[in-house]
Amino acid sequence: MDAYLFDWANLLLRWLHVIVAIAWIGSSFYFVWLDNSLRAPTDADLKAKGVGGELWAVHGGGFYNPQKYLGAPRDLPDDLHWFYWESYSTWLSGFALFSVLYLLNPTVFLIDPNVAKLSPSVAVVSALAFLVVGWLVYDCACRLLRKREQLLAGLVVLYVVGAAYAACHLFSGRAAFLIVGAMIATIMSANVFFWIIPGQRTTVASMKAGLPVDPLHGQRAKQRSVHNTYFTLPVLLAMLSNHYSMVYASANNWLVLVTIMLAGVFIRQFFIMRHKGVTNFAFPAIAATLLVAVIACLAPSTAARQAAPLAAKGVDMAQVRQVVQARCIQCHSAKPSMMPTTAKGLSFEQPEQIRANGQMIYQQVVLQKAMPLGNLTKITDAERALIAQWHDEGMK
Repeated sequence: MDAYLFDWANLLLRWLHVIVAIAWIGSSFYFVWLDNSLRAPTDADLKAKGVGGELWAVHGGGFYNPQKYLGAPRDLPDDLHWFYWESYSTWLSGFALFSVLYLLNPTVFLIDPNVAKLSPSVAVVSALAFLVVGWLVYDCACRLLRKREQLLAGLVVLYVVGAAYAACHLFSGRAAFLIVGAMIATIMSANVFFWIIPGQRTTVASMKAGLPVDPLHGQRAKQRSVHNTYFTLPVLLAMLSNHYSMVYASANNWLVLVTIMLAGVFIRQFFIMRHKGVTNFAFPAIAATLLVAVIACLAPSTAARQAAPLAAKGVDMAQVRQVVQARCIQCHSAKPSMMPTTAKGLSFEQPEQIRANGQMIYQQVVLQKAMPLGNLTKITDAERALIAQWHDEGMK
């Protein structure tokens, strides 16, 4: 029953996280597009009201005319809408999911003895430290370099690179990618919580009290909002990466993570410039070049197989099943011993189950060496070679 409820917690938290993340990213992308698509009004009445930009749009059979004020309107409506729960819900659901999957199972998911021999408690504290320290470093940099945006951007990039390197040398590759993504996502949500919403509340309070509005609050909120939009695609990549061992199980996985994240930044820059009426295909070209380079570098080769001793000719299911029983069913069985539920829902207890997933086993065990996870079950090169031989002989 515990495993059954764990699966439901995993599913429902993941579903919730995706739903609220779509809402947050959607509204964020929309407002960045809107900001960059506004045109100066020609109507004298709009100018007199303090409108600095407007846009006419049609959607779903209706016509819309959003307007942005240069400062703030003279009179605030009673039903002013605030955008913040999308951000908070995304972070809270993501942290809950991270806790259920990783922090409560550090030995399986956080720790890879081949990377660093951490105790479960040290692994958990270190993972949490990445989230906290990441925000503190970023926020201090923003405070000190508020008017030097290019230098600030360079320092943020360097810090993310350093964090990626450190995470990939402390945790399992799968966890490292997720932790770096969670660190950046924490920065994004903290920007909303500590700067964007408080600044807006101060502005509204000043208006209601009849006091002059300090433009600094708007400037700070704008800066953090712009940062958030560039963070979005790298975070999405990190969150999706745990499904693709080819990226996080590579030798220089930190460099792979940073390179793909950088490609995401260039892709986002293309769209931001496009919103402003500037189409520069250099940005997607650079992103495509980076991605192609990663794909080429990670392409499977036979080098790993050739390094292992060759298995005997005529490998049969009995030999393969013996390896699977010794190294794989701890996670891939109806009642796994190393995790609360069957990993990926795949059980390899019966010969027909092994054959049905033979190609995937070959890819994960032989080509990428991503499985067993962290090699906790101590599979040998000879056993990998045996599975390779079985694959080449038709997986009979």
